Amino acid sequence: MKEERRSFIKRTLEASAIVAAGSTVAMASSKSEKRTSGNGVVIGKSPKKEVLYKQTAQWEAFYKASY
Repeated sequence: MKEERRSFIKRTLEASAIVAAGSTVAMASSKSEKRTSGNGVVIGKSPKKEVLYKQTAQWEAFYKASY
């Protein structure tokens, strides 16, 4: 009885280790691809040009209202 339990636990742990290793490999391969979010921003570690302000009529109205 104990041997059956031990062998079951061993097989279960081996299977979960294989699944964990496979998911780690899958996640690593998907991270290496260039991805973009829905608004066109590229996700990655390279430095990106950040535009915080673009002069538009809406911004001018906002700044005038905030004074």
